[in-house]
Amino acid sequence: MKLTKRLHSCVQLEKDGHTLVIDPGVFSEPDAGLGADVLLVTHEHPDHFDEGRLRAALDANPAAALWTLRSVAERMAPAYPGRVHTVGHGDTFTAAGFEVQVHGELHAVVHPDIPRVTNVGYLVEGSLFHPGDALTVPDAPVDTLLLPVHAPWNKIAEVVDYVREVKPRRAIDIHDAYLSDIARPIYDFTLDKLGGAPHSRLGAGESAAL
Repeated sequence: MKLTKRLHSCVQLEKDGHTLVIDPGVFSEPDAGLGADVLLVTHEHPDHFDEGRLRAALDANPAAALWTLRSVAERMAPAYPGRVHTVGHGDTFTAAGFEVQVHGELHAVVHPDIPRVTNVGYLVEGSLFHPGDALTVPDAPVDTLLLPVHAPWNKIAEVVDYVREVKPRRAIDIHDAYLSDIARPIYDFTLDKLGGAPHSRLGAGESAAL
């Protein structure tokens, strides 16, 4: 499987001639979802879910379909009957040859005064886990953890402990649009020193073989 990092929390996976895209939101490239056979969205916040990017992807490929939680599915399903699927924690499905397991139920706490929305993470091919906006620990081994490295809802100590708890073979940064270049070396050093798993980051458009 080939992983290509897009901006912020969006990633593209390719396997056997098929393409899966997770979380093409407003901070990702305008064409982030184009070419996808499978689209996955973790939750309704605009940096993960942009209706325009999803519509462009679904319109460009009539065979493409979307798997997501109810709040997003309800907004997309009327325009794409039979192509939008609602999933929740514990579900499993196969799409365009990709095996996907769904883990997690709630967005991380931003502040006690802000209601928590539903958030689901996706374990793809029993290997790569995208948690969305949560520090969900799947009840399955994780080879590659896509790590939400910087957000209004986390701090570096929590990110370090998350890597330690999941125990992936490697961690790759996502959710990094808010992180300035001047701060990146601090995050890199801390995660490399304390996380307990090899840690790396990819620039937008860069790829890695998994």
